[in-house]
Amino acid sequence: MKFSPLRSSLIALVTASTIAVGLTACSSGPAAESDGKVVVYAGRDEALIAPLIEQFTDETGIEVDVRFGSTPELSALLLEEGEQTPANVFLSQDAGALGALSNAGLLATLLADITAAVPGEFTSTDDTWVGVTGRARVIAYDSEKYSEADIPDSVLELSSPKWSGLVGFPPGNASFQSFVTALRVLEGEEVAEQWVADIAQNSPVLTEKNGATLDLVNSGQLDLALINHYYWYERAAELGEENMRAQLKFLPGDAGGIVNVTGAGILKNSGKDADALAFVKFLLSESAQEYFATATFEYPLVEGVASPKGLPALSELANTQLDLADLASLAETQALLAKYGLL
Repeated sequence: MKFSPLRSSLIALVTASTIAVGLTACSSGPAAESDGKVVVYAGRDEALIAPLIEQFTDETGIEVDVRFGSTPELSALLLEEGEQTPANVFLSQDAGALGALSNAGLLATLLADITAAVPGEFTSTDDTWVGVTGRARVIAYDSEKYSEADIPDSVLELSSPKWSGLVGFPPGNASFQSFVTALRVLEGEEVAEQWVADIAQNSPVLTEKNGATLDLVNSGQLDLALINHYYWYERAAELGEENMRAQLKFLPGDAGGIVNVTGAGILKNSGKDADALAFVKFLLSESAQEYFATATFEYPLVEGVASPKGLPALSELANTQLDLADLASLAETQALLAKYGLL
């Protein structure tokens, strides 16, 4: 994977310098002088994040070198690179990857005004990463075959022979792996392993991405899909809600319906880098939060920014028994999925 620099004409470094001064004022120590550049590893789709990065550069004059890839791929790379990584910031698709990096001692402690911008249940407990957006796990179902009442209230039921060959998901996806981690945390290791073993034997339809899985349901080729909610809203915006054969069932309180977050962390050696701090603060700005809500249909986490229309309230879905910090045991989940042939 090559770096893809997103460049726009530099708007005088006065803007970047102003940001650096503001960051220094709220920090416990001086921020490093801005050099007008930041390296970001982005574990999110380029089509979604590139416009936001361009907006950041337009507003600040800070040039971004961004490496796009899957969250599992980039988190593994960061663990391999360690303190020698060229990355300043990691933008992750889920909390688990950030927690794994934090446990490895690779993330810096963020400024209090950054972590305080987001409710405590959607950010780290040790201030090493901050939630940026919320995304609920859901079951997408073929509404020409089922009503919502026909769909189980828990993913645990999907390993039943009744659903053999009818359920699809992308096992390599970070959000799916975080769901399995949540299953381990909430239901215990034995229950989680039994579910993985049973679902693997239940002839699941394995895909590469959430969007592709949803499309199978929407075209009548698959009955049920385990995905994040916003994929449905993105497709509905393209096709029209009236053309969506696939419909969603939210699962409040169930491990299969957890609200995970995208999040950002600053690498340890960049903890006082003014440009890295500016980038993370930008992700929590009103304009960036509104972008996520309107362009990607995710839940904004900063107070005062409205959620996309039609979504259940975030407070109705958040599982109070789950600490997102507990999703850090990603390697154990990947080993479990591999044990039963899902990776």
